[in-house]
Amino acid sequence: MKELMQSLREASLKAISETDSPESVEALRVRYLGKKGELTSILRQMGKLSPEERPVMGQLANQLRAEIEEAIELRKTMLGKVMLEKKLEAEAVDVTLPGVEQPAGHKHPMYNVLDQIKEIFIGMGYEIVDGPEVELSEYNFTKLNIEESHPSRDWTDTFYFTEDGRVCLRTQTSPMQVHAMETRPLPIRMIAPGRVYRKDEVDATHSPMFHQIEGMVIDKGITMADLKATLNLVVEQIYGKGTVTRFRPHHFPFTEPSCELDIQCHKCGGKGCPTCKGEGWIEVLGAGMVHPKVLAGCGIDPDVYSGWAFGMGLERLAMGEYKITDLRLIFENDVRFLEQF
Repeated sequence: MKELMQSLREASLKAISETDSPESVEALRVRYLGKKGELTSILRQMGKLSPEERPVMGQLANQLRAEIEEAIELRKTMLGKVMLEKKLEAEAVDVTLPGVEQPAGHKHPMYNVLDQIKEIFIGMGYEIVDGPEVELSEYNFTKLNIEESHPSRDWTDTFYFTEDGRVCLRTQTSPMQVHAMETRPLPIRMIAPGRVYRKDEVDATHSPMFHQIEGMVIDKGITMADLKATLNLVVEQIYGKGTVTRFRPHHFPFTEPSCELDIQCHKCGGKGCPTCKGEGWIEVLGAGMVHPKVLAGCGIDPDVYSGWAFGMGLERLAMGEYKITDLRLIFENDVRFLEQF
């Protein structure tokens, strides 16, 4: 039995020293020290020994087990170091090589136009305000003099959250007029850019979600002449000197009198094309003098103060600025499109 242990010792230590992977080392551990391993098989023969020989053989067996375990741990440690060195060598980075240039992004064309407009109005002393996109119908409609029977309040036109229609996604940034008049001291000069939502079909000039910019002035002695002069100045600063505009009479519940401002189609120069739907003009914004009922509803005396307001679609301004023919391109995030700007 002593010879068997000596033979096992020599064979196991030699095999362990020659193995080349952690998996092989583990396999040798099971082979020599496992429940069905070779050392266990030798120990099962202890019953054949005399009482005097058993303690001696048991001590030799424990010593052999300790030697094999120590050899396994040393081999695992050495193989681990070798594998780590190979990995570090394979993954080495030459810090002297030039870096890979990462393309830098830029602002979306729509937000370039928004920044332009902000700069224009800030330069004229206007304040930029922000407000909730989920709005009370009282602010989105009622306080803007929009009656219950108005088509814009229909469920087919507006996204409502409650069955009683009290809460909705704002259909315009006009509620910010009311919030401003209720919370800010007079006089007021403000613009309110933001997202708005309507149940519109998606086509070249419409989307269920789009961006608007609301503007308003409330002061003593404000007239329609102030409105036209300011908006013409804004349009010329965006589209360039000499941009052709026209004001058309219109009706909005929250302004009286009301108008719409058009610019001559940038695509066809007024001849008519798909972009302008054959009309030669592109509607840019709606505007007018703030309705006396709206002023009075916000606690402002319409006999003392007057004001004008406008609301414009940011996407349409971007289309005119960058000669974009389809509004859907603005939202598709196609890199091939965006890289042009």
